[in-house]
Amino acid sequence: MKRLWLIPLICVVVVIPPAVVLASNGGGGFDGVVSSIESQYHVHAMRIPFMGLVSLVSRTATHGGVGGMHIAEFENFDQAIDGDELNRMVEQKLGAGWERMIRETSRSGKEQTLIFVHPEGSRMGLFIVDKDGSEMNIVQISVDPDHLSESIGKYNHTHSGSDDDGDSDADHDSGDDTSN
Repeated sequence: MKRLWLIPLICVVVVIPPAVVLASNGGGGFDGVVSSIESQYHVHAMRIPFMGLVSLVSRTATHGGVGGMHIAEFENFDQAIDGDELNRMVEQKLGAGWERMIRETSRSGKEQTLIFVHPEGSRMGLFIVDKDGSEMNIVQISVDPDHLSESIGKYNHTHSGSDDDGDSDADHDSGDDTSN
């Protein structure tokens, strides 16, 4: 009987955190941007199920290079968007610390790209809004720039005219002597 007071306490601890998360869902960050676009343009975003698991797998597969992934996709988004309005909306919802790196808007407004960056210690946060025709994708991701640069370097196949020994092609004698 003495421990019955724990039951209401446990209920409060279990119920309040999800309620706070749900209440702040439209506030800012990724969810704030998605919610604002949904309400402003009367469209509905398709969110990727099990995104937390996908983010964990991507972080593991890239050995910490990529993580914190959030993705929302809008299909049948046929309305033209005012680039200034979209930029203001995203800047407002992302909040302080995010800096726009790229903004590209087609003349018709049917194609829009915004890329924002945010320092996260040794990592870099990227927030991308890309509207192409009737589709809009919103992606937020956290990357380790050093790790990512190393990974990209592995796939860089620029030909410098040298072989594995560092000798250039001109240093090798092909054995064909055509001069007399």
